[in-house]
Amino acid sequence: MSAPLRVVAARPAAAKADLAERVRLLQAEARQLAGEHVDELLASLAQAQRLAEQIALGGEAYPAGVRDIARRLAEDSAARVRTLEALMDRRAGR
Repeated sequence: MSAPLRVVAARPAAAKADLAERVRLLQAEARQLAGEHVDELLASLAQAQRLAEQIALGGEAYPAGVRDIARRLAEDSAARVRTLEALMDRRAGR
């Protein structure tokens, strides 16, 4: 999990920067942390997708309704991962 945003001591070079530059630097750091957070979400969705696929293909050991929900969850998770990745790529200008 990423560290929460916090106030840090100004560096000597940053101490001379004007307020707008400090804001730009903080916004860049916030964007980087947001990207890391989205990466964690993508990893969690991928794990949920793998588990759902295993259950969906688990055969008679799982109730039919559970298998069906797991199958739909796996499909939906895969689509959501692709959408999130596309949005992040667009943000990065790729």
